[in-house]
Amino acid sequence: MRVVTIPNGLFAENCYLVIDEPSGACVVIDPGEEAGLIVHKLAATGAKPVGIWLTHAHVDHVLGVPRLKAETGAPVWLHPADRLLYDHVPEQAAAFGLRAVALPEPDRALAAGELLRVGELEFRVRHAPGHSPGSVVFEGEGAAFAGDVLFQGSIGRTDLPGGDFGTLIASIERELLTLPDSTIVYSGHGPETTVGRERRTNPFLTGAYRLA
Repeated sequence: MRVVTIPNGLFAENCYLVIDEPSGACVVIDPGEEAGLIVHKLAATGAKPVGIWLTHAHVDHVLGVPRLKAETGAPVWLHPADRLLYDHVPEQAAAFGLRAVALPEPDRALAAGELLRVGELEFRVRHAPGHSPGSVVFEGEGAAFAGDVLFQGSIGRTDLPGGDFGTLIASIERELLTLPDSTIVYSGHGPETTVGRERRTNPFLTGAYRLA
């Protein structure tokens, strides 16, 4: 497995290209604001996109969907609990002073426990609400693509519509802290981390934030 990280846009969102090197198949996870940059990086890999996977439907993670879908024809996967956010991306964008067109219809609905394949790579869909109702983690091959559920030293915001702190903490405990400590966590913003590091040092998971 080869992972290409593409920080992009006003919010420094991480788009990921996950490539099965033997077959050349890849998926694009969370194509954000700078669609042109993502398309350029994708072309440079020579990989063939077989899917556009969305961890959630906040505006900074989906603005590149129309161009990526148009240029690759790859199906768009989204958890149905985030469909309302997805359908209101133009309104989301306007709230941040951005402009966005309506997004293409999702092609596939993600379901908790579903197995997705990229060439010979296999990932399990883990539903992890709290940052948004339909947030998911794509877990497999010793990695977890966690969107805005968990960051190095922090967690996703819960003050946006559909967010809930208690739900998010429960999701992290259920869907991420049950994974091996060596699991690499690729987050929607910032550097990668590991489950073990966050278990030991993340103040939101150790309870230290309550003492601050």
